Amino acid sequence: MRQKKSVGEYLAFLSVKYEVDPEEFLYALRLAEEHRESRCDKLSIQCRGKIKNKFIFLIKRESEVIAQIRIGEAFLFNESNHLGNFMDTYEIRRYMARKARTATANSIKDLRTGMRHVSLKAKILEVEEPKHVFTRYGNRASVAKASIADESGKIKLCLWNGQIGSVSAGDTVQIENARVSAFRGESQLSLGKTGTLNVEISAICL
Repeated sequence: MRQKKSVGEYLAFLSVKYEVDPEEFLYALRLAEEHRESRCDKLSIQCRGKIKNKFIFLIKRESEVIAQIRIGEAFLFNESNHLGNFMDTYEIRRYMARKARTATANSIKDLRTGMRHVSLKAKILEVEEPKHVFTRYGNRASVAKASIADESGKIKLCLWNGQIGSVSAGDTVQIENARVSAFRGESQLSLGKTGTLNVEISAICL
């Protein structure tokens, strides 16, 4: 059974998730206790009172309530406490790994296996001859690999059915909402059901 997060771990997680400096966040909490409210970047903090030896804080981002937390007086005012000491936790590592997988990449060199929602512009170098395969649903389909490149590197793009004939070598394409997977140890881009591929049309001067 996973142990309950400590106050320090939870505050550190909030600072990572909402991209605020952890030490400034802790300082803002102390200011809120003194002045009833304070701000830390886009977060607003209100001290709603005290029960026994714990202060109650309401933390909002604009109008959205993101947390209501009780913080003990001993923890809040212990000058030796630093939220940076609570960063190496399972929750933070998992959150950062998930964020990395869903990060948008704007260049091929930034692509990592597992990434989703990838958007980038690239040039088609070559489109291989399509192969006919049966999908896991039993449907017959055509699939081809295209080599694409930008200034930072190259990668294979997996094309299916009608996508194959929509591009040719030399085309510049805008790829949206693709994902990165690995096939036989090599990274490749695929569009899936939600990705799009658009060929940029160059202006022709008459």
